[in-house]
Amino acid sequence: MRRVSDDSTPVVDPDDPHASEAAGGRPAHRPRTTDPRELGFTPRKPVPWLAPLLLISTGLRTLLAMLFGAYLDKRELQRAFGDGVSRQVGPDGGLWLDYVADLGDGFNATYSVAYLLAQRELTVDGHRLPRAQTLVMGGDQVYPSAGYEAYEDRCKGPYQAALPATPPERPTLFAVPGNHDWYDGLTAFLRLFVRTRDRHFGGWGTGQTRSYFAVQLPADWWLLGLDDQSGSYLDDPQLTYFHQVAGRLGPHSRVILAVPAPTWVKAVQDRTAYDSIDYFIRTVIAPTGARVRLILTGDSHHYARYSGPDRQLITCGGGGAYLSPTHRLPERIEVPPRDTFSRRASKTREYELAGRYPEAARSRRYGWGVFARLPRRNPGFATLLGILHTLLMLAMAGVAANDVDSTDQRLFSVPLVIMLVVTLLGAALFAKPPTASGNRQARHWILGTGHGLAHIGLAAAGTWAWLSLPVHDWVWPLPALAAAVLYGPVAGLVATQVVAGYLLLAGTFGVNLNELFAGQGIEDAKAFLRIRIDPDGTLTVYPIAVDRVARRWRVNPDPDPESSWLVPAGPLRPRLAEPPVVVAPTATPAAAHPTGGGQDR
Repeated sequence: MRRVSDDSTPVVDPDDPHASEAAGGRPAHRPRTTDPRELGFTPRKPVPWLAPLLLISTGLRTLLAMLFGAYLDKRELQRAFGDGVSRQVGPDGGLWLDYVADLGDGFNATYSVAYLLAQRELTVDGHRLPRAQTLVMGGDQVYPSAGYEAYEDRCKGPYQAALPATPPERPTLFAVPGNHDWYDGLTAFLRLFVRTRDRHFGGWGTGQTRSYFAVQLPADWWLLGLDDQSGSYLDDPQLTYFHQVAGRLGPHSRVILAVPAPTWVKAVQDRTAYDSIDYFIRTVIAPTGARVRLILTGDSHHYARYSGPDRQLITCGGGGAYLSPTHRLPERIEVPPRDTFSRRASKTREYELAGRYPEAARSRRYGWGVFARLPRRNPGFATLLGILHTLLMLAMAGVAANDVDSTDQRLFSVPLVIMLVVTLLGAALFAKPPTASGNRQARHWILGTGHGLAHIGLAAAGTWAWLSLPVHDWVWPLPALAAAVLYGPVAGLVATQVVAGYLLLAGTFGVNLNELFAGQGIEDAKAFLRIRIDPDGTLTVYPIAVDRVARRWRVNPDPDPESSWLVPAGPLRPRLAEPPVVVAPTATPAAAHPTGGGQDR
């Protein structure tokens, strides 16, 4: 099968010096159908995050990354890579810049966002927003784990289809690695985004030489993308690189940081979470007199903006992955937290939650959808619960009837005590997995134990019902076979509803909130940022939301090389998640945006 990243030479006009760039580094071929052999990649369904094998493999990868991350860390080797600084300026002396994160999941959501990013112009709530000259991917470019095929099918393929050829403005792509990009030690990420040849990512050209980058923007704005290896630390070659960049900053410089995770929110539970970013700002940026005016991140799959005295903290992880909730976001945070372990932390400042998408009420309504979406999105999870409940019921039935007397039955039956321990321990660990950040608190034990007891109660009720049926008296092993065929599917479905009820209840206490939404795999409510830097230094953030992604696609008959291969069967309707946010050139409060948008506080 032809792959998206084939390094084949396109058939172009030899007299056109930009022909190869215009072709995006690939043959002049447009698909005639949506067949994967025509597209060059396979559109994937959303990741079923509660699938048993995926839960196990993701847990193992996370654990291995925690235990052996330092051994897999390739950042020290990047000292030998190029150390250049890119410059991005538009033809009018300003710049349009896009930011998208958490994008490499199901095709419908990922491609809906990629399609909007690739269009020559978007009209959003009366604002005409041209295609950006710079695209920043903010982390987790692929799910569930990094790998060549996953990047091709879930990330590069959809973006190739959205913008197949390089337009005249020749947009440039920069990418920050997230924790999922790190699961293979950054190997696939470096091969895709840090290359010396075939530097095309669809119609975008890749612009970085390391897993981190510095970009000079108009009006003495700077974009710095950090790679902190899942919040662990900043390596020496990276710090050396940015110290060299800092030599070009001054008191009038303004900095945008692109980081892998919203550690300012995570620091509410883990007071060390923000330390790496604070160390970077305090030791690299602050000595130059430059100011960090904007920090961008993904990782949490929603839009949220915290506004402080002279800085905006924006999370925008709505590029394609399942929706994360917003209704439990803290209304106020202290950055850095007062109780951080860092002895030289920056001065603590208060930030207020100034904008979010989806709105809190809508986020709560999404939570109630868990009863229908959980079994539909995760059939393997329902199957696993059915198997466990069948074994638990047979163990209870054997004890209640006291008839486990044959050798075959004893070999087949699982001791009841073991099943009870497995049920309670599994529920307790589910409430706070060992790989999760933060400390286990009383509410985790109480809710986890209550969840386990609910399953035991369900098994007891199922055992009573099973013993009242005539199948229990059939000759062995017919009762076991009947239990697998009849009892298992029903028990699995009912047990899934018990889990759904637990997740909804636990979410109100801030427990398993991520699992409440991950289990639903909500594709809608996506978001990305389109940012304008004017020649005078004024920066405006347009947070663009898509309430409903497209589910049906058709081949685009437009033969223009840069037109998207696939177009939605129905219109995509982007809107602003909140009014435009204006960041003035100085830290003093800015004048109101002409459209009534937000401003620095």
